[in-house]
Amino acid sequence: MCGIAGYLSPTRIASPEIVLAEMAGTLMHRGPDDSGIWLDVSSGIGIAHSRLAVIDLSPTGHQPMVSVSGRYVFVFNGEIYNHLELRKELNASSVAQNWRGSSDTETILAAIETWGVTRTLEKSRGMFALALWDKIEKCLLLARDRLGEKPLYFGRQNGCFLFCSELKALKKHPAFAGEISRDALTLYLQHNYIPTPYSIYTDICKLAPGSMLKVHIDSMMTGQVFKPQKYWSFTETFDTGKRDRFSGGDDEAINRLELLLGESIETQMVADVPLGAFLSGGIDSSIVVALMQKRSEKPIKTFSIGFADHQFDEAGYAKEVSRIVGTDHTELYVTPRHAMEVIPNLPYIFDEPFSDPSQIPTCILSQMTRQHVTVSLSGDGGDELFGGYDRYRWGLQIHHVASLVPDKLLKSLAMLTEKVSPPMLNRIFRMIFQVIPKKYQVNRLGDRVHRLSEILLAESPEMRYCKLVSHWNKAEDVVIGGKKPAALFDNISSGFTSQEYTEFMMVLDSVTYLPDDILVKVDRAAMAASLETRIPFLDHKLVEFICSLPLHMKIRKGTSKWLLKQVLYRHIPKEMVDRPKMGFGLPMDAWLRGPLREWAEDLLSTSRLENDGFFRPEPIRQKWKEHLSGERNWQYHLWDILMFQAWKARQ
Repeated sequence: MCGIAGYLSPTRIASPEIVLAEMAGTLMHRGPDDSGIWLDVSSGIGIAHSRLAVIDLSPTGHQPMVSVSGRYVFVFNGEIYNHLELRKELNASSVAQNWRGSSDTETILAAIETWGVTRTLEKSRGMFALALWDKIEKCLLLARDRLGEKPLYFGRQNGCFLFCSELKALKKHPAFAGEISRDALTLYLQHNYIPTPYSIYTDICKLAPGSMLKVHIDSMMTGQVFKPQKYWSFTETFDTGKRDRFSGGDDEAINRLELLLGESIETQMVADVPLGAFLSGGIDSSIVVALMQKRSEKPIKTFSIGFADHQFDEAGYAKEVSRIVGTDHTELYVTPRHAMEVIPNLPYIFDEPFSDPSQIPTCILSQMTRQHVTVSLSGDGGDELFGGYDRYRWGLQIHHVASLVPDKLLKSLAMLTEKVSPPMLNRIFRMIFQVIPKKYQVNRLGDRVHRLSEILLAESPEMRYCKLVSHWNKAEDVVIGGKKPAALFDNISSGFTSQEYTEFMMVLDSVTYLPDDILVKVDRAAMAASLETRIPFLDHKLVEFICSLPLHMKIRKGTSKWLLKQVLYRHIPKEMVDRPKMGFGLPMDAWLRGPLREWAEDLLSTSRLENDGFFRPEPIRQKWKEHLSGERNWQYHLWDILMFQAWKARQ
């Protein structure tokens, strides 16, 4: 795993070697083993790289790498899992190969020289972000992997084109303006991450997954708008799967899934450094670990963390899975002290506001794992691909209600609900719950009733789901001068019938929440510890098969991940698999009232909010007051604000 950065500028900058070296220096956590720069002052191009050596640890893997012909200069962040197959194909071609080492970087560069960029990307299986300078065409090309595992930012600043793996590298370039986008800030408050293509900075974008972008030096003179091109699309892949549905029976699907997932895991276990796996005890990580162990002659190393609060603790399940499968297991129980040690570094680790609270345990897990291995496999992606989130069930139920109940009646019910505050409803429901069995009681039901009312009144199925998963639904009322721009979340066309609403939600998550939240969290947390993570579920050949499966093979009779569970039953006792999903959370609501209270109070003080000038203090202070009283649980809304405030303080 590595970090890349660079610039393309029609005007010369002072001390370009120093600038490039400093840009690479900010990314040393992504690549602590080596670094390098390449510069052509006459063409206005500079490229920097930091390397984490995983395949071919020798100097022959050094980057930036120049092609054999001398035409291309290349930097690469990621892994190409089928690069040995590509080498065989290249060796069999009519073009003579002159290999200098065994790195996948050299393989991809040779493939580009032989087949061109598009065909090479189509043939490659892996995760990557890359930059390629063509000396003849005077053209810079950027590309990102299909699902968005590896990050890549780009944009024009003061007439200069910049690109990088992490935003911190841009701050070392003299052209970087660093203007905070209040519009992007409204998106952040709504989603707890900033959706592609936006970033927290004006005119700096994220390259979308499965995309490539060409930038000619001439376009820098004309101010041409950058237009990335897709070479692979999840939505198109899903549409293809709908047209050509898997027609086999259950047994055939189970066998096919185990074969493809096993092949993906086997290719991702190739490394010249120690390798292990995250193990939460849930379905996704357990199946990855079980299939890994099946392919290993010695116990693989697995890692998990737990919590004293049993509501969030899955460490016991992880330990039992480890015992059954036979792994070499390490665990750590997280305390508020561990969290406080991580929190000050979150703004630097994530580079822009990011407020998924599970970022904390992910950072702690990554730090612990890196003490033992350099590469770790993960079970991420299973929820989006196999319908694992509870919100798919809730979203479908809400959608059905909204479809059946007349709009006038819905609005009348909403008006009635709004006349009674959530705290008052909570008190009413608590009185009712005193005379009904505990198993039927729901905590803070008044809050949920108000939330449901708001979701039911959404103007479209797309916005209904958006409201279901959003935090600050009226973010423009909180961000001073902010206006929510159009995002993929708002614009994606469902193309689904009402009966296919669950699949619509899964597709939407796969192109938004997965790359912009889950994969950002895993990449930044792991890379901050110089740990490479690999995600077998996101092999695109496996994804294409999953997209062809009918929904009843993913969710059957209310059971999510049905097909995955059938595979896991072959390796883990059924009673270990069939249990409630717990997720990878932590007791943030209680911690904000307890050990994190003083830290949070400082960042949420009225004077601090007013002086920073980004948020209106009143709605934030009201939520903080209600949260401290225990009357409401605003942990997610408050964490959004806290992570921005902490990030802003580090700028």
